Amino acid sequence: MTRRLSLSLLALTAMAALASAAHAASTLDTVKQRGMLQCGVETSLPGFGIPDDKGNWTGLDVDTCRAVATAVFGDPTKVKFVPLTPKDRFTALQSGEIDMLSRDTTWTQSRQSAQGLLFTGVNYYDGQGFMVRKSLGVTSALKLNGASICVQQGSTSEQNLADYFQTNHMTFKPVNFDNADAIIKAYDSGRCDALTTDASGLAAERLKLGNPGDHIILPEIISKEPLGPSVRKGDDQWFDIVQWSLFAMIDAEELGVTQANVDTMMKSTNPAIKRLLGVQGDYGKTMGLTNDWAYNIIKKVGNYGEVFERNVGQGSPLKLQRGLNQLWNKGGILYAPPLD
Repeated sequence: MTRRLSLSLLALTAMAALASAAHAASTLDTVKQRGMLQCGVETSLPGFGIPDDKGNWTGLDVDTCRAVATAVFGDPTKVKFVPLTPKDRFTALQSGEIDMLSRDTTWTQSRQSAQGLLFTGVNYYDGQGFMVRKSLGVTSALKLNGASICVQQGSTSEQNLADYFQTNHMTFKPVNFDNADAIIKAYDSGRCDALTTDASGLAAERLKLGNPGDHIILPEIISKEPLGPSVRKGDDQWFDIVQWSLFAMIDAEELGVTQANVDTMMKSTNPAIKRLLGVQGDYGKTMGLTNDWAYNIIKKVGNYGEVFERNVGQGSPLKLQRGLNQLWNKGGILYAPPLD
């Protein structure tokens, strides 16, 4: 009898655990009940994630968060931005402190398999580079043998840096810090000869220097850095929502749908546009959203090209070229799968 009771208790415990896990995995329900998306972002990286003196956040990654909030609530303001360092970003996602991570984070196999997260796409194709003072007289990373180099702890930049110098039979002295502000201050004060991070990050960090014009970004790109949002494993519905919120912005640019013309485009006879804007089909309902989810994103956040230009492109202080982040039919590698 005791054995049967023990087995029954074990079975009930297991069932309760499964029910609890199923409930915990329903991120969409949690977000709706809270009335707010909690999104992990950078602490202060111009162009990607940075608050102004009034606490208003801007950036490419920030707008990715807003797109998801808009897909869920129809309102881009229903998001709380949680600034995270490289050291604590994955723990925050795993623990449920945030619902998604959108913080210039490189998609790697080890992070996806070992950190309990899934990347939902790429919102910026990047690569690691180096910045030095012009006075150093260095025009190539291959001339940095023996240099001291500032690098951020907990980032892919650390391993890439070591691999690059080992491959090219050079030595270097790492100067490590756990946040971007400490690194840029150390570099600006002369504690290291060079600073290394993603090329987009170098362009952003250069704006913070005392005399930005005194510094150059070297031509070598030493790695592939596909940056994008991620979610916890175990919730396919939430994965779909975050993934397709990004894809909707990319598809919208390719289809020529913008913030300015999206209302007019509701009358389009193009089947792909009709599906994207919810005029035809139930593509929102299959994810637990309203069918106008993509319309709302485009109307209230913009298509990918608009988001890129105002945050990191020619309409921003960074003035980065589209490069690889141009659409596939315009010389880049950016495209999204079709809705149907």
